[in-house]
Amino acid sequence: MIKSRLSAVTWGLSAVAAGALLVGCAGSVSVGSSDPKVSKGKLADTVAQQLAASTGQAKPDITCPEDLVGKKGKTTRCKLTASDGSTLGVTVTVTSVDGDDVKFGIKADETPTPAAS
Repeated sequence: MIKSRLSAVTWGLSAVAAGALLVGCAGSVSVGSSDPKVSKGKLADTVAQQLAASTGQAKPDITCPEDLVGKKGKTTRCKLTASDGSTLGVTVTVTSVDGDDVKFGIKADETPTPAAS
């Protein structure tokens, strides 16, 4: 039987995933426009802050490919990248919109993707 060894980074990603799943992270951003959207930069920063707060770890490197439209049920996929290049997907889903205030839930994937060789 082969035993796999997880690096400290992979453990960190696992902790982020577990923390996000157990805590059920949520975020809220006030955007100040008639068509509410959360910019991809602001979204990435807010997701990183929420994951750090829920896991007690340093703020992770998060990137989001697009702005999040402030409409209940809309989703986007962001990516957490560890220092070794491994990644973890993070789904962000709008849970409610109240004027310019966009609230969303965050759910990290259970399994990280190893870094490309």
